[in-house]
Amino acid sequence: MGFRVAIQMDPIETIDIDGDSSFVLALEAQKRGYELFHYLPGALALAAGRVTARARALEVRAEKGDHFTLGPPQVIDLAQVDVVLMRQDPPFHMGYITTTHMLEHVHPKTLVVNDPAQVRNAPEKLFVTLFPGLMPPTLITSDKERITAFRAQYKDIVLKPLYGNGGAGVFHIDADDDNLNSLLEMFEGLYPEPVMVQPYLPEVREGDKRIILIDGEAVGAINRIPPPGDVRSNMHIGGRAEKSTLSARDREICDAIGPALKERGLIFTGIDVIGDYLTEINVTSPTGLQEINRFDGVCLEARMWDAIEARHRATRG
Repeated sequence: MGFRVAIQMDPIETIDIDGDSSFVLALEAQKRGYELFHYLPGALALAAGRVTARARALEVRAEKGDHFTLGPPQVIDLAQVDVVLMRQDPPFHMGYITTTHMLEHVHPKTLVVNDPAQVRNAPEKLFVTLFPGLMPPTLITSDKERITAFRAQYKDIVLKPLYGNGGAGVFHIDADDDNLNSLLEMFEGLYPEPVMVQPYLPEVREGDKRIILIDGEAVGAINRIPPPGDVRSNMHIGGRAEKSTLSARDREICDAIGPALKERGLIFTGIDVIGDYLTEINVTSPTGLQEINRFDGVCLEARMWDAIEARHRATRG
């Protein structure tokens, strides 16, 4: 298939080619003969019903320090490309939401991955609440009395900004910690949204498992171990990746949520599981392909493009 693919992502010069999932997706697309373009989210424009982007032709290669070549800027009509990969990193703020509204003007004639309306409707810490039997006890509120009562019930708790990313702003507060009120005041000053409160899960010391699903099907997992003195296992803040497999509980979780992901056009998702609990469903810019590839000897980006091609054919009847 001679696809034209536009990748909406962060500056390509800043990525780590040894860990970035967007990079290997681009490599695989190039291997298949697709024509690639790169643009930043701020390069989108909507006028007279047409969505365009100031983009640059892209070539990629697995060479550190020389991993890309960009052509001169040109304005491309996104209705004239086959696939848009929406791969910019969160935070999930109004700028991010606005890009989903703009890309809805071309989807599904141009297949946007993931479906922009469904990305907007599935913020990662809220989407998971549609599956209450899979997640730990959870409170989402700005009410300090409710949060205080939640801590009194569960003793150890974790506070998270509702639309945060990468582990930023995540705090572990035990029953004797005097900083709860100060933290809530800080959250109130920084974020207009409620916070998410959950019991601290000690199983996190054994790892926060990232499971990749392609079109609703689980295809691999890694276990991310938090660094000493931290409850966050995100790789960019010192988390360590280990080989992992899917437990019976993991498969139960994936079987429960997989049909909903497929139905919503969420082709590339990454879920987080701590112990027996689903904690997040990542739909904006999931990562983990390269780590799973190395541990399992697979090529998940090829499976991803197979799924995208199949969805592209299906949307054209």
